[in-house]
Amino acid sequence: MAGANSTTIGYDASLQQCSSSIICSHESMAAFRKTMGGALWRVNMLVLVNAILAGVIVSIGAYAQRYRHQPFTRFIYLGASTLLLPITSYVVSTISTNSNHYTSSYESATMAASCRGGFHYFTAVSWAFLVQITMINTSVIVAVDEREGRNRGPPVQLLVQEHPITFRTLYLGVSAMGPITANIWPFYLELMLFAIICAKIVLKYYAFEKARRSLAFGRNPRLVSGYMEQEQVRRQPAAEAEPWVGDNVPPPPLLVMGEDGIHVENHPHGYAGFVNNDSGLVTFDKVWNLDNERADLCLSFALFKLLRCRFAGYKNANVTASTSAWTPNFFWKHFLLQSREGNHHARVFGVIADELSFIQDYYFSSLPVSYSKHWLPIVSVSISLLSITYCILHLISNRQDKIFGFFVFDDIPLFLLLALVMLAEVKYIASYICSNWTKVSLICYYIRHAYLQHYQRVQEWFGILLQCKWGLMKHWDEKIGQSSILVLHPRRTLLVLLRRLLGLPDLDRSVKLQEVVKVRIIATLRRNNHDGHQLSNGVIRSPRQGRAGEMFPSWAFSSNGTSETILTWHIATSILEMRHQYHHGQGGHGSSMFDLNCKTTATQLSQYCAYLMAWSPDLLPDDDEWSKRLYETVKKDAKRALAGRVVPGSLTPPMPEYEQVAQLLQSVDSEYDVLKNGARLGKQLVAEGEETAWVVLAEFWSEMILYIAPSGNIRGHLKAIARGGELITLLWAMLTHAGSLGY
Repeated sequence: MAGANSTTIGYDASLQQCSSSIICSHESMAAFRKTMGGALWRVNMLVLVNAILAGVIVSIGAYAQRYRHQPFTRFIYLGASTLLLPITSYVVSTISTNSNHYTSSYESATMAASCRGGFHYFTAVSWAFLVQITMINTSVIVAVDEREGRNRGPPVQLLVQEHPITFRTLYLGVSAMGPITANIWPFYLELMLFAIICAKIVLKYYAFEKARRSLAFGRNPRLVSGYMEQEQVRRQPAAEAEPWVGDNVPPPPLLVMGEDGIHVENHPHGYAGFVNNDSGLVTFDKVWNLDNERADLCLSFALFKLLRCRFAGYKNANVTASTSAWTPNFFWKHFLLQSREGNHHARVFGVIADELSFIQDYYFSSLPVSYSKHWLPIVSVSISLLSITYCILHLISNRQDKIFGFFVFDDIPLFLLLALVMLAEVKYIASYICSNWTKVSLICYYIRHAYLQHYQRVQEWFGILLQCKWGLMKHWDEKIGQSSILVLHPRRTLLVLLRRLLGLPDLDRSVKLQEVVKVRIIATLRRNNHDGHQLSNGVIRSPRQGRAGEMFPSWAFSSNGTSETILTWHIATSILEMRHQYHHGQGGHGSSMFDLNCKTTATQLSQYCAYLMAWSPDLLPDDDEWSKRLYETVKKDAKRALAGRVVPGSLTPPMPEYEQVAQLLQSVDSEYDVLKNGARLGKQLVAEGEETAWVVLAEFWSEMILYIAPSGNIRGHLKAIARGGELITLLWAMLTHAGSLGY
C-alpha cells in the first residue's frame, strides 16, 4: 500500500476516473470505503495502544521510580519502552513523504483517497519526543568511585546501551519536518521540542563529566577515607590527654560540602596531605550550633558520605568502634544516649532516614550530579520550564482540519500525554526545590557567607526554603511488611490473588511503624551499651543473653541458626495474640497502656521478621536459600495442620482457638521442630500471664531486630534502599555509625 493508506487523520476522499471512463457504482464506492475504514481503524487501535504505552512510561518513570526496582513493574516499564518504537514507526510510516494517495481498483475503476497527514505525522513524532523527554529526566546517572561499582553515564551513553528508541525518534523528527513544513507553526513546535531534548542531553553529559572528576562526588569515598584517617591520627593525642567523658564529646569535623576546594596528594594508601586552599569547605563542627533541623540534615549528609565509604570497601573511614574513634563516640553521646524524654527517638530515626534518602538519590537517580556545579540546577529547571511552555503552546495551537477520521485517536491521547508530561516536569522542578540536596547547599552557602546571617529577611527566606517538603520525595514511608506463619482466616480478595500471580510479597498487611516500637528499639540499644560510649565488642547481644534467655530453656533458642529461633518465637507470639483476642472476646478486662505498647512492639516486629524471611532472607544472618526454604516448609506444614481446626460456632463447641492451634501444631509431622517448639513456647507464655509475657516478647523482638540488623550483605541493603527502604536497613546504617559492623 502507498504510504498514506492508513492515516488516523483521515482522507479528503475524492473519486477519480483513472484510465477508464467507467463511472463508479455505489457498490464499488462502498467497498472502497470499507477497505479504507478497516485500514483507518487498524491504525487507530495502534495509536490508542501507543498512547497507553506512552502513559505507562511517563507515569512509572516520573512518579513511581522506586517501583521500577520491583520485578513486575520493571517488566512493564521495559515492555512498554520496547513496544513503543515499532508501533510509532508503523504509525508514522503510514504517511509517506513521496506519495499522499491511497489507490484501490474495483470493477475496472481506480479510486484514490488524498491524505493531508502532516498533523498526524506531527502528532505521532510528538508522542515519541515527549516520552523521550521523560526518559531523559528519569534516566539513572551515577558518578561513583571505581570501588563502588560502574559509573552510569548520561543519556548519550544510554542511547546506545538502553534506549535505542532515541536514535530512531530523532530520525523520525527530522523526517517529520518535511510533511509539516506546509504549516510553519507545527514545524517550529517540533524544532523547539527537538532542541529541548538536545539541551537536556548536553546538560546531563556535562553534569556527569564534572561529577565524575569531582572530589565531592565521583572521587569522594577515597577522599573521605583518607581525610578521616588523617583526622583520627591528628586528634588522638588530644583525646588521650583529655578523655572524652560526660558532655565533653566535641562534634567531629565530618566533611559536609566544599571538598573541591581541598588540595590532596596521592599516596600509596590513597589521598593524603589535605590542605584547605579555599574557605568554602564546610565541616559538621561548623554547623553544630545551628538549630536541630539544620544541624541534623547536615549530619545526615556527612554520614551519607561515610556510608559511601563502606559501600566502596574503604576501611579507613573509622566508623567502627575498634578504636576510640570520635564519630561513634559523638553518635552515641548526642543521639543514642540522650534523655528518654520527648520525641528524641524520632530525631534519631529522622537523621538516618535522611541519610538513606541521600544514598537512594545518589545511586538511583540523576539528581545529585546536577549539584556538581552550583548553576546546573538553575539551568536544568529553566529547560524544564521551556518544556512546560512547549506543552502549553501545543495545547492552544490550531490543528489542521480533518475530513475523514475521528479526532479522538489523535488529539485526546496527545493532549493527555502533554498534560502528563507537564505534571512530570513540574515534579522534576519541585524535586530541586524540595530536595535535601538543595537544602544542604543553602545551609552551607549560609555558613560560608557570614554577612547573610545579619539580614533578617534572608534568614526568613532560608527558613521558608528549608521547610519545603513533598510527600512524593519521601524515601521511607515508615511502613513495614507483615507476614505470618499461622493464617487462620486467609484473605481471598482480588488484590491478594493478583499479588500472588505477579510474584509480589504476600503480605497480611503493610502497617505504619508505631512510635512505641521506635522507643523500644532505641531503649534496647541503650541497654546493650555497656561502657556508656560504644557497643561491647562492637556487636549487639543475642536475645539468648537477655531476659528471655533467663526465663526459657535452650530449646527455645535453636542451635541451627537465627532463622529457626525467629520462627519459633514468631509462632509463640501468634499463639499469645490469639489468647489475647479470645480473652477480650469473652469480656476480659482491658490491658494497661504499657501492656498494649509491649504487645504492639512484639506483634509488629514478630511479623516483620517473618516478612524478612519470606521476601528478604539475604538481609538475615543465615544462608538466604536455607532461610527461605525453612519459611516455606514450615508455613506449608502449618497450613496442613490448621486444616483440621474446628471452626468456632459449629455444633460441637470447640476448645479455645489458641489451645486448639497449639495442640494441632504439636501433633503435626514436620521436617523441622519449629512448629512443635513454637507451640510449646506459646503455652508457656500463656501460663506466664499476658502482662509478663508481652514484656518479655517486646524485649526479645527488639533485641532480635537489632541482632540481625548489622548484616555484612551491603549490596542487599543497597537493593532494599532502591525499593524504598526497610526498617532493618535503617537500623543497619544506625548501627554502622554506632560502631557495629556485625556478622
